[in-house]
Amino acid sequence: MAGRDVVVLDYGSGNVHSAVRALERAGASVELTRNTERVLEADGLVVPGVGAFSAVMDALTAIDAPRWIGRRIAGSRPVLGICVGHQILFERGVEHGLAAEGMGEWPGEVTALPEDAVVPHMGWNTVTPPAGTRLFAGIEDERFYFVHSYAVQSWDFDQQIAAMAPPQVTWSHHGADFIAAVENGPLAATQFHPEKSGDAGMQLLQNWLGTL
Repeated sequence: MAGRDVVVLDYGSGNVHSAVRALERAGASVELTRNTERVLEADGLVVPGVGAFSAVMDALTAIDAPRWIGRRIAGSRPVLGICVGHQILFERGVEHGLAAEGMGEWPGEVTALPEDAVVPHMGWNTVTPPAGTRLFAGIEDERFYFVHSYAVQSWDFDQQIAAMAPPQVTWSHHGADFIAAVENGPLAATQFHPEKSGDAGMQLLQNWLGTL
């Protein structure tokens, strides 16, 4: 884990510096950049994201980041998505009635949390990770910090693919069950912000660094 080389993708998203600092505290050597060579060759890539699904996808596409992320995944090079960086890995997002295509690494649609839930979902919440999780090892019963109004609320992965390499899906609840995290080979993502989640978030980042 110590000294792992991590790039935080710089594509204009806000709140990236807190992710950089958290990863550094977790023991990584971190660079904030959009340099293609660095993005492709670093031990780990973190894709943060705040704001609207479509705006994040547009900003990523403007610098060709979906292709870089896809190349890393194809080469089994670890990628961690955070918040909207988690959401864009799904098939599409629908906000205010407008649909935008995501990267399609996982099935599912990012939609509004239920109307009877207080939104945004802002604050600490529990999660329910699956057995054998590496991302949540030692922190299965901890709370994590969420800030979002949209989420993926169902999971329908191709069973033939799942039988070969089943993704591990972690759930949370706010008005409805929603996907809080996914672990799938070199690709992992969290709807919550580990960099804002205190000791539990720090342990999660250290767990991720331990997979690099």
